[in-house]
Amino acid sequence: MLSVSGLVAGYGDVTCLRGVALEVAAGEVVTLIGANGAGKSTTLRAISGLLAAREGAIRFEGESIAGLTPDRIAARGLVHVPEGRRVFPDLTVEENLRVGGHARRPAAGMRAGLDAAYDRFPRLRERRRQAAGTLSGGEQQMLAFGRAMMARPRLLMLDEPTLGLAPLMVAEVARAVRAFRAEGITILLVEQNANLALGLADRGSVMETGRIVAQGAAADLLRDPDVRASYLGAGARAASPLPGVTTEGPMP
Repeated sequence: MLSVSGLVAGYGDVTCLRGVALEVAAGEVVTLIGANGAGKSTTLRAISGLLAAREGAIRFEGESIAGLTPDRIAARGLVHVPEGRRVFPDLTVEENLRVGGHARRPAAGMRAGLDAAYDRFPRLRERRRQAAGTLSGGEQQMLAFGRAMMARPRLLMLDEPTLGLAPLMVAEVARAVRAFRAEGITILLVEQNANLALGLADRGSVMETGRIVAQGAAADLLRDPDVRASYLGAGARAASPLPGVTTEGPMP
């Protein structure tokens, strides 16, 4: 579904990605793990058109999307939920959701999208007339997810969705990711919590200094001693302490 090869990108005179290559098949959950500054978020930004690629190919469902604007990429079904949630704080919850569904036609499609978002995240229905900036961090993450779903994604890119969240909200994010997958949405996940990420994923890629240095089945990466020592902690245990989350391979 998504194919990236030879991707080079950066900011100003700084090159952050050096020949990144990855594949995401339809229906998969694939995760990128690595230290801060490894290039994970930059990879998502380059794929979604927020950052121009200097070299390389990016193909989505067989067609090149390199050079397209972010809105045109999103319209094709590749939707990016950036780090930090990025809700519009002065708009209400429902207004934020409507922004995500601006391309829905006819109006009945917008109403159906809103109903689906509220059914998936009931707290958003309760807060629908509340300014998004007054929500908790976890509620804002649910709003970011709901807004992304309004665009009817086929592939959803999630950048650090658990950043700064309390453990109970981290577990809620994990449940949301599993629900997206159950609905047939393909997911490319960047997540600093490598135990959680690999527990949710089918496959994983390890990034270091702008390059993919290891790839494989998520369960195999969880057992790899080098990966465990570098990203999971040398004494990391197989089971996650989060309710409803395991790290023994992909979730159903």
